[in-house]
Order: sequence, then structure tokens, then C-alpha cells
Amino acid sequence: MSPTISRRRFLEGTGAAVVATTIAGPSGAQGTADITGTPPHAPGARTTRISLTVNGTARQIEVEHRWTLAETLRDHLHLTGTKIGCDRGECGACTVLVDDTPMYACSQLAIWMDGRHITTVEGLSANGQLDPLQQAFIDHDAPQCGFCTSGQLMSAKALLAANPAPTIDEVRAAMTGNVCRCSNYAHYTEAVLAASRQTDRRRV
Repeated sequence: MSPTISRRRFLEGTGAAVVATTIAGPSGAQGTADITGTPPHAPGARTTRISLTVNGTARQIEVEHRWTLAETLRDHLHLTGTKIGCDRGECGACTVLVDDTPMYACSQLAIWMDGRHITTVEGLSANGQLDPLQQAFIDHDAPQCGFCTSGQLMSAKALLAANPAPTIDEVRAAMTGNVCRCSNYAHYTEAVLAASRQTDRRRV
């Protein structure tokens, strides 16, 4: 029997990840391929310079202690594919992968990301080619207004990386934390299942 699907279960998992990050503290910094210029800071703001890898590229940036990961990605690294919907860890529009684990970027402080690997929706395509999951979203008419699509993609990407052949219930469970205000959940689910079948064919 498949586990009960609920937003409570999803959010409890996200909360556990936040607590674990807080307890463990930042990990060691990575090598740096490029240096991001120092962004403007509020007068008297406490800042720390962190190293992180974003979409495979090592970056350094001086962050204010109050900045969220979502704010840092959008406003200071100019990766605006990560959307901010509720800014309260409820809608999932800002979902990114932190060390391959989907997390709400609005609920993570940038200072916690020192030494971490971040993947945003911009990191899915390569050499001008869409990721098969992105193409499946297009083929199955998954995006409607498109605002939640980035977060949906990242949750689905994490699922397929961990489970290349999920059941429909497993897809629904993995994407429970992503709210679609257009209620296009069926198309998102169909797209993920189609992408999983493409993955199976590539392994044959």
C-alpha cells in the first residue's frame, strides 16, 4: 500500500531538512571558478563571504545574514527562474535542489549554503538542449500560467534521480509540496511519468 499523501508529511520533511542544516552548520568551501562582485548591502548589515556551487559553477558571494537563498539567487546571482510565490514555505514555487534534495529556497538562509551544491531550473538544460523532463512538460501541456512550473520541475527532477521508474502515487507524493493555482496537477503527473519512461528507454 502506498503511503498517505499529505502536505503535512511533505512540510514535516522540509522542516527536518532545515533543522538538520542548522545543527550541522556550513560545510567546507569549494574551489572557485568565478567570483561574483560584491552586491550592495544595507548599512550596518552583518555579512559573510560564502562559497557555493550553482548549476555546476563555483561561485563566491558576500551575503547578508538575513538574505534567503531565493533572494540571493534572484537578486544577486540573477537566476530568476526560481520564483517567489508565498515567501512563507507553503507554495513550492521557489523549490531548488540543495545537494540533490528539493528544498524551499525562501526557507533557507543563504549563509547556510556555504559549501553546498545548488541546482536551479536554469541548470536543467545543457548545450542548448532541454532536459527530457522539461520537454515532457511541454509535450503534455503541463505549464498553464507557468509560475509554479520551475518548482514543479525541480521536485520532479529530484524524484526521477532517486527513483527513475516511479508509480503515479509516488509522483503525486513527491510533488505534494508544489501548489498549482491553475489546478493542472494531472498534466504535471502525466509529464513526469512520460519522462520516467524515456529514462528507462535510454538505459536499455
